[in-house]
Amino acid sequence: MSAAVAALSLHSKVPLGSRTTGAPWKWGAAAAAGTAQRLDEETSLVERCLAGEQGAWEELIKLYTKRVYAICFRFTNSDLEAQDLTQDVFLRVFKTLGSFRAGEGSFTVWLTRLTRNLLVDHYRRTKNERVTDAIDDKLPVLEEKTAQHSRTDGMLAGREAGELLQAALQKLSPELREAVILRDLQEMEYREIARVLNVPEGTVKSRLNRGRAELARVLRRNKVTV
Repeated sequence: MSAAVAALSLHSKVPLGSRTTGAPWKWGAAAAAGTAQRLDEETSLVERCLAGEQGAWEELIKLYTKRVYAICFRFTNSDLEAQDLTQDVFLRVFKTLGSFRAGEGSFTVWLTRLTRNLLVDHYRRTKNERVTDAIDDKLPVLEEKTAQHSRTDGMLAGREAGELLQAALQKLSPELREAVILRDLQEMEYREIARVLNVPEGTVKSRLNRGRAELARVLRRNKVTV
């Protein structure tokens, strides 16, 4: 596992490379059952929204706002932009939810695809006016903070690692950045990411490998140990 990916796992719910113990058929069946239940719950919630149930809309927004905001923030590196884009996403959900088809995939995948498309539009629209902070500008502050604390394991603290990785993500091209965000930070399956990006799974894996390698290169170039 690369240093960059190892650091990314600090901010994941389940460490990358972790393994579930127990009989494979048992946890495999349990996972399948859990997925089926989640899909049923998603479909039911969507149906309630389409039926005009106000409480269902409030529940949907409450359930998915954090996820949408996280994707937007990781991609834009701006709290204000992420908040605005999150609002735009749910406005678009409100207008287009009728196009969701349960048989074509989960609502989570549909919502992530919608979010991704909006981010692509935003990126293209702001490309000429965007000014991105260089990671080199952030490093002196981060290194000063690091020097204030003695760490025998050489690992950056969670918040510092998060700040550094967020800056490093901005160095990636949009296609590599979104692959890393969806897989390593949002923990989506390859097949789900393929649906979101509308590319083959092999392309997803290729972009992810390149994205991870580029992250590691950026961190090594700046002599940061994570």
